[in-house]
Amino acid sequence: MNTTYLTEDRPPAGAATPAASAPRAALSSLDALESEAIHIIREVVAEFERPALLFSGGKDSVLMLHLATKAFWPGKVPFPVLHVDTGHNFPEVLEFRDRTVERLGLRLVVGSVQEFIDRGELSERADGTRNPLQTVPLLDAISRHRFDAVFGGGRRDEDKARAKERILSLRDEFGQWDPRNQRPELWNLYNGRHTVGQHVRAFPISNWTELDVWRYIEREGIELPGLYYAHDREVFRRDGMWRAVGEVSQPREGEQVLTRRVRYRTVGDMSCTGAVESAAATAHDVVIEVAASTLTERGATRADDRISEAAMEDRKKDGYF
Repeated sequence: MNTTYLTEDRPPAGAATPAASAPRAALSSLDALESEAIHIIREVVAEFERPALLFSGGKDSVLMLHLATKAFWPGKVPFPVLHVDTGHNFPEVLEFRDRTVERLGLRLVVGSVQEFIDRGELSERADGTRNPLQTVPLLDAISRHRFDAVFGGGRRDEDKARAKERILSLRDEFGQWDPRNQRPELWNLYNGRHTVGQHVRAFPISNWTELDVWRYIEREGIELPGLYYAHDREVFRRDGMWRAVGEVSQPREGEQVLTRRVRYRTVGDMSCTGAVESAAATAHDVVIEVAASTLTERGATRADDRISEAAMEDRKKDGYF
């Protein structure tokens, strides 16, 4: 009996090579991040009944909404957007938020810190900062509208507490997060199990960096509020940051008001968000600037994260973003 041993798994000489055997082009880093984020968004919408997307008009939430639009194109985004308004937001950002919601035909749900203060359910802080006061209105909006999943634009490179958090992060009946009790996430498998009263925070851009965000914004031509680009503004120096002069942000005795060319890396509460001196007038300029930066955006420009070493983690345990 003659036996033939095949030493190579290949077609005979002269045979046509199947097209399937042609090497595939590797995804770029941005394409891979985009693909992962869209996969997560679709998975959450498939698994949960009443998702919502946190949308403040800031760059990360704008990026999230852009990804959601891509995920369901040519249909509309199939969930509402939720904003917790501190009452101290930059007017330019609120105008951009409303214009974007109208353009995309979305439903906007707003939780108001001011309403809770007016009802005596929250009190102004001694430092005048309202960012830490957003937790109660956020949890109230989630409860009232029975949202079982809330998309957020948190990224692991922003803060040590955010670096600990899973892509799907369970919140208990009180909206609280336990960093010591988190679910494993292996091979892109996400566990969305929850009981009545609980909900999940979903972070599709967890693995993005600030530089990734800006490279993607440049590539996709995504519109942002003008504050993210260099502009002349009246500012004063406090705690090593340039603070904008405004109704809720006034210089103290000895703090000189100057006009500087600045931009914002993040656009939170006016009373605690600082600007950086910059000449970056386009997304490409910002990419170059961020690539050379050695400080995270929150570390460089958010006074509320300097309250303590664990400021962000303490707030997240209570139900913050």
